[in-house]
Amino acid sequence: MNNDLTKCGAWYKKYFGRIIPSFGVISLISCFLVNSLIYSGTQFLMADAKHYDFTTWIDNRIPFVKWWIIIYVVCFGFWAVNYVLIVREGREKWFRFATADMLSRVICGIFFVIMPTTNCRPEVTGTGFTTMLVQFIYKMDAPTNLFPSIHCLVSWFCFVGIRKSHKIPFWYKAFSCVFALMVCASTQFTKQHYLIDLVAGIAIAELCYALTTHTNIYRKVEGFFDRITAFVFGKEGLN
Repeated sequence: MNNDLTKCGAWYKKYFGRIIPSFGVISLISCFLVNSLIYSGTQFLMADAKHYDFTTWIDNRIPFVKWWIIIYVVCFGFWAVNYVLIVREGREKWFRFATADMLSRVICGIFFVIMPTTNCRPEVTGTGFTTMLVQFIYKMDAPTNLFPSIHCLVSWFCFVGIRKSHKIPFWYKAFSCVFALMVCASTQFTKQHYLIDLVAGIAIAELCYALTTHTNIYRKVEGFFDRITAFVFGKEGLN
């Protein structure tokens, strides 16, 4: 059995290890699974609960601009690329980041349960690609779980996780910052979120990352995933 696991770890390293290190692949997948579980789970749990609309006069002054939906959707690829870049930064940095990432979703889940939110979306008329894309997103994504904005939170994490990297070129770090801000703007111009959702998303990302950067709570998470990685890949997968 141990020999089989060692072979599995060696096989993974040979074919995929240069892209995603074996020590981080399961925790990386888990980050996206935790995100989906909390977002979808709380929507189901709170489906019949009273939802609050915190739209302010500032939100009402922000125009609805359909083409921003392209940024709103393209960011999913941005998330995947940057999370892979972050796991390639090294074991300690990755597990500090992953701990912050999962902790932030737990906090989001608490807000989604104790303070369910909704908003009033504009009527989408006309024809064309952006119109159809907005209509599709509105149909697939219910106007709930708005505070804080996970779109803004994850996009800001994509910048936070690489901003002090010595491996990633400055131009890409600058791009990540600008693109993360564009994603935040897209949540406003597509009327997917309030302004306060944006602020809360960024604030939670920064607070969680600061907590895991300046403490050793990440070691519990690291140990948990190390045990799973060793079971799947053998000790070979821990390096």
